[in-house]
Amino acid sequence: MCPVVGDWGEAYAEAAPVELLAGLAPRLSGLTALFMGEMVMEQSEISWITQADPAPLLAAYPGLEVLRIRGATEGLTLTPTRHTALRELAIEAGGLPGHVVRAIVECDLPALAHLELWLGTDQYGGDATVVDLAPILGGARLPSLVSLGLRNAEIADQVAAAVAGAPVVARLRELDLSLGVLSDEGAAALLAGQPLTHLRRLDPHHHYLSGELADRLVAELPGVEVDLSDVQRADRDGDRYVAVDE
Repeated sequence: MCPVVGDWGEAYAEAAPVELLAGLAPRLSGLTALFMGEMVMEQSEISWITQADPAPLLAAYPGLEVLRIRGATEGLTLTPTRHTALRELAIEAGGLPGHVVRAIVECDLPALAHLELWLGTDQYGGDATVVDLAPILGGARLPSLVSLGLRNAEIADQVAAAVAGAPVVARLRELDLSLGVLSDEGAAALLAGQPLTHLRRLDPHHHYLSGELADRLVAELPGVEVDLSDVQRADRDGDRYVAVDE
């Protein structure tokens, strides 16, 4: 069973119905995947979606394998917990607070194979840093991780530089740095770092790369599927923008 929870009314003023869903656990014993906050922009801007701590859901559904959450600027917290079945965790945000990233690091998720974090911008609460990501990149946590998405990041170049030397990369099959403001600086750092030719897929789409660096990524990563679509250009003031903020 894979419920999708969309517009729950005043999405920007109410916490997600975590307690309600947790209370329904005896009737939803087959639940394996859950998407909290599946709302399009016309229903609620992503920064208006108020979430709550999903830990009660993880406790109520020990068989949950996939959890996707949209909206994190307001309300989202995470009580560190242990869950042995969760394989995929994704948090979509225009700005992901650092305390949420640090809480994920403190969780015990031995089966987690796919982690996707939309870091966003500091304008919308995205104050997570590469220091917060360090335990994930270090490979000591999340022993089953093979797919990592650090998406929609205003600090994309810093993330790329950190990833370039990160021990966890050696066991990844997919690396997703899309939707952010990745520039030649970040791409050059990736290419100067550890080999990435073992990857099945590298996704930096919605990027600010020059043609030269884009060509180098393809040429120097033979056999890797590299998504270089959605080329962006800085505005007249040199500003670059993530794909999703407000």
